[in-house]
Amino acid sequence: MKLYIVPTPIGNLEDITLRAINVLKSVDVVLAEDTRTSGQLLKHLGISKPMHSYHIHNEHQSITRIIERILKGETMALVSDAGTPAVSDPGFLLVRECIKYGITIECLPGPTAFVPALVNSGLPSDRFTFEGFLPHKKGRQTRMQNLVNEDRTMIFYESPHRLIKALQQFSEYFGADRQACVSRELTKIYEENVRGTIQEIITYFSEKTIKGEIVIIVAGKADEKKKSSDYNDDQN
Repeated sequence: MKLYIVPTPIGNLEDITLRAINVLKSVDVVLAEDTRTSGQLLKHLGISKPMHSYHIHNEHQSITRIIERILKGETMALVSDAGTPAVSDPGFLLVRECIKYGITIECLPGPTAFVPALVNSGLPSDRFTFEGFLPHKKGRQTRMQNLVNEDRTMIFYESPHRLIKALQQFSEYFGADRQACVSRELTKIYEENVRGTIQEIITYFSEKTIKGEIVIIVAGKADEKKKSSDYNDDQN
């Protein structure tokens, strides 16, 4: 009677851990954000298990049924299309409900996109805030305004077709000269990490067709102040 949270590769299938493979082999059911995507992964690993959909559009309706089955003795694994479930993916509600009913939860360590993007950026990684996907419309400006004075490095997820718009808004709120990094297709053949000022990155991607999952890392206000201070010290 247990729920496993199992991270899956964000691109390179070799990033699956041995422990994750063993767990997926041992459970009764795999709960998947997209059974087609997860089915391909299980096939690649030589694993055959019953699968049920668990995604943002049905999680509220399916939680009661899932909890009932686990309480009756079934062991389940929750996976998302890529990365760690519940991090900008469905999973939080199910974990909370399992805690409520005293169900054991075991979250495996594993792939998540923002960690390699943060390290790759070269921006301070000792303190950071993970913002995930910003609201598309309602609440977006308020969120941006609340981040204007954020001292920590900021991490955002974004879709390819909204990247330029997001960078333009970052330029408006944080300044065109703020340092940033856009990571695309992490762990895949065409992985790309573009570093520079926000304006430089806008110029770069304005001339390209943008594909793949996107992670945006933006320097915090404190880092900009430190750079300015270091520059002044060098001039003295």
